[in-house]
Amino acid sequence: MSNPYFFGYGSLVNLSTHAYHHPQPARLSGWRRAWVHTELREIAFLSAVPCAGSEIDGLIAAVPGADWDALDGREYAYDRLSAMGAVVHGLQPAPEISLYAVPRSAQIAGSKRHPILLSYLDVVVQGYDQVFGAAGVAAFFASTDGWEAPILNDRAAPIYPRHQQLQAAQQELVDQHLEMIGARVIVAG
Repeated sequence: MSNPYFFGYGSLVNLSTHAYHHPQPARLSGWRRAWVHTELREIAFLSAVPCAGSEIDGLIAAVPGADWDALDGREYAYDRLSAMGAVVHGLQPAPEISLYAVPRSAQIAGSKRHPILLSYLDVVVQGYDQVFGAAGVAAFFASTDGWEAPILNDRAAPIYPRHQQLQAAQQELVDQHLEMIGARVIVAG
């Protein structure tokens, strides 16, 4: 029996945030990303949202021994769903693939009380830059909704538990894209 895989489309693209086996680029069809909030978390975070005709790039990686406990704990506000048939990848034979998504019924728009953490966004963009390059970062911003939620600039004292140090060029890349989409950045404090 082969190990199942997950499809990651946010912080799981950044290999510094996990140690799952055999990560490789993949593409999910019929979904977009969105910044959402639920009553289960204090901040806005990324979710996959069904959307016919859309595609998002991400990573797949193996969950050894089908031991989902640690990953389910990390993704506690999400439902784990089958992504079989929706993910294009290079593995043969095709493994079982799941993705995490917040149920639509639990989604609330981000707000000043529930902003997007810049330290979280930085981790996501760093991962996309490392795996897909600058074009992949641009595609991430273009295939993600919910940018009307404010971005809380917590870089000086990161709140996101898996924050990473960005290179100056990566930080500039994040800042340039936020400016291009007209995102509202607010200062922590």
